[in-house]
Amino acid sequence: MAIYIDPPLWPAHGTHFSHLVSDISLDELHSFAAAAGIPERAFDGDHYDVPERRFNDLVAAGAAPVEGRVLVRRLIASGLRIPARRRNKSLKVPLLNRWEAIMPGHDALFLDLLDRWSEPHRHYHGCTHLLSVLEAIDLLTEPGEPPRAVLLAAWFHDAVYRGIAEQDEEESARLAEDRLAGAGLPEEEVAEVARLIRLTSDHRPEPGDDAGALLCDADLSILGAEPDEYARYVAAVRKDYAHIGDADFAAGRSAVVRHLLELDPLFHHRRARALWLDAAHRNLEGELA
Repeated sequence: MAIYIDPPLWPAHGTHFSHLVSDISLDELHSFAAAAGIPERAFDGDHYDVPERRFNDLVAAGAAPVEGRVLVRRLIASGLRIPARRRNKSLKVPLLNRWEAIMPGHDALFLDLLDRWSEPHRHYHGCTHLLSVLEAIDLLTEPGEPPRAVLLAAWFHDAVYRGIAEQDEEESARLAEDRLAGAGLPEEEVAEVARLIRLTSDHRPEPGDDAGALLCDADLSILGAEPDEYARYVAAVRKDYAHIGDADFAAGRSAVVRHLLELDPLFHHRRARALWLDAAHRNLEGELA
């Protein structure tokens, strides 16, 4: 066995966490974790996050305690280290911090959403996209300005994702209605969240719908990315629709791109237009060509 654990120094969920790794293989790591009763959702690409209450019994089970820097060096030397940019679940701490800012005390709902956004069939529509939308909202607003309904709509807008246009948005809206009502949110706020989610099916908010415009602009911000990032986005979308043949995907994707090019405006907020509009048109026209 070559299982290592570092001290519980990483704060989250009202406790501190350790990292559990193997410098031999992920199979060994998974076997150790399963035998110790560590849930699969604690796996984060190349390690398990384990709460401090488990530290002593994991050491007793055979994990060797080492300093954090030693653990990282051994993981890198093993070739198992995954860069943070490639780890969907590595975003769970920044996502948790954002969640607790708007929905403190609802950890179970956060974990449910995190599990949904981390589903293995998602390539573009995963945690990276969720965080990107939340960061885009930050760019378009002042601190404390965005309504909670907009932020919650971002969290739920692709919570159900099977690659079925309009149906995914509708099921995501219904999920939000059920979960947020159960969390005790006011009925009118729940209705507003669901309304905003449904807008992401065509990104056509009515004039004067500032909240809808904000969410739609943030959701489409990837269109204004640099060429390399845009190419990765298109490739990831293709993987999301791997169940569709090439010809059908090309036809469907072309229709989506044409729809986006026909949106007038494509972006509604002045800052969004300044940040992304020119690049978005270049990217979309280049993809269509």
